[in-house]
Amino acid sequence: MTQSNRMLLRGLAMLSWLPLAAWAGPTTRTDTGLVEGQRDGTVDRYLGIPFASPPTGENRWRAPRPAAAWSGTRDASRFGPSCPQALTPKGFGPWTPEYVIQGTVDEDCLTVNVWTPADRRGKRAVLVWIYGGGFNSGGSSVDIYDGRALSAQGIVVVSLNYRVGLHGFLSHPEAAGNAGLLDQVAALQWVQRNIAAFGGDPKQVTIAGQSAGAASVHHLIASPLAKGLFQRAIAQSGSGMGIPVADRTAAEASGVAYVSKLGARNLSELRAMSAADLEAADARLPRDGGPLRFAPAVDGTLLPSAAFIDANTNDVPLLTGMTSSEGTGLNPAYGRATPESFAAEVRKTYGPLAPALLAHYAVHDDATANAALDALGRERGLASMTLWARQRLARSRQPLYVYLWTHAEPGPESGRYKAFHSSEIPYVFGRLDAPGRVFSDADRALSRQVSAQWVRFVKTGNPNGPGLPRWPRYTKTGARLLGIDVETRPREALPGEILQLFERHAAAGGQLGIL
Repeated sequence: MTQSNRMLLRGLAMLSWLPLAAWAGPTTRTDTGLVEGQRDGTVDRYLGIPFASPPTGENRWRAPRPAAAWSGTRDASRFGPSCPQALTPKGFGPWTPEYVIQGTVDEDCLTVNVWTPADRRGKRAVLVWIYGGGFNSGGSSVDIYDGRALSAQGIVVVSLNYRVGLHGFLSHPEAAGNAGLLDQVAALQWVQRNIAAFGGDPKQVTIAGQSAGAASVHHLIASPLAKGLFQRAIAQSGSGMGIPVADRTAAEASGVAYVSKLGARNLSELRAMSAADLEAADARLPRDGGPLRFAPAVDGTLLPSAAFIDANTNDVPLLTGMTSSEGTGLNPAYGRATPESFAAEVRKTYGPLAPALLAHYAVHDDATANAALDALGRERGLASMTLWARQRLARSRQPLYVYLWTHAEPGPESGRYKAFHSSEIPYVFGRLDAPGRVFSDADRALSRQVSAQWVRFVKTGNPNGPGLPRWPRYTKTGARLLGIDVETRPREALPGEILQLFERHAAAGGQLGIL
């Protein structure tokens, strides 16, 4: 045995006698107790920290209550459970397993996760991520939401759980209403109280989300309850979505009818049920076929009135955009369209504008019908986002940056789904390591680019910076967005003639949206 090997063995033997505390992870004190996380290279992560008490029993469908304090040190090395919902761990459609929650669900789910540079010197800008899932699914432990790569660029990343589905968005006279959004507000309040202990700056908070998370971002921008809780915002696939928000009377009437269908006379009876029994009763109900079973509604407090939905209570710099094939995984007609079915749908939806639209989308077989369905969804979404941007610019003094993501993520059905809904997220978070998807050097370079642009916006309110493609500010006179792909460049949203068709449709009372 060489002298160096003997020294190595002696050193390992000495380490084996060190007390357990010598192997402990990083610790941070929150306002409810000490938490111990894990170090991963240059980043510390703390997972599953309660920001509110479990919304169980009498607290079900109520606003979140403060978390109880604990003594000693709480293990923060594992994610907490996701909030109750149906599980699809193998994924569905284009959404492979890294896009969906894994593990367990439980009502005791109101937790946050924090990734922060191990070097705590100075104050770091903070990104708070709000997941999507149509307000009926989703969780912060989804693999592509891992904040390590973003945090390694010098920011603090926080992700949160909020109640979804019947637990989060049941409107009823005996319920708080919008419980899931109230959870988000409570998590942002937790950030204000605690993020400085993790090296974050509570005066530099960016809220960000995708899909339902992006809709949540817009609701928080409108809400007086979120006043002062954030300074910037990012809404991915969620500006101009076109999903109406129900008024309070209609939402509560629907909730009363729902409770009756479950066989209960009031919410007290449902609060007495176990979560498993409640969810089993819900599963037995026939589905109405609507896009969202439970969703935000006017509640008189967080969203005070129907007119308030479009308010700009929290006027902050905003970065927003969409993917170029939002509907390929969400529209059940995609992949099944024929020239006849496409024409029938256009005539049904657009009435007198149908001849002009059908002339615009040249269709002569099933393949071109499905391509036209994809293009129609993209251009409708761009028109919707353009009209939304006009309204925002009329009431906002803050910068607006808009993008269109056109890069198709590699995978077994990449040619079918293209740049599908949420497919930019792994690039933003730097999570290009999913089994079954072979990423190229160009993919990884694109990920480094967009990740740096998002971080730059979180730090400064402007995604531009040294070595990054020029991203023009979207203005009334310069309505240009950034087309993001392997070759990224500014572009116009839509040619004038097709935009005018969608404008006429909206002016006649027609609905637009990115989906």
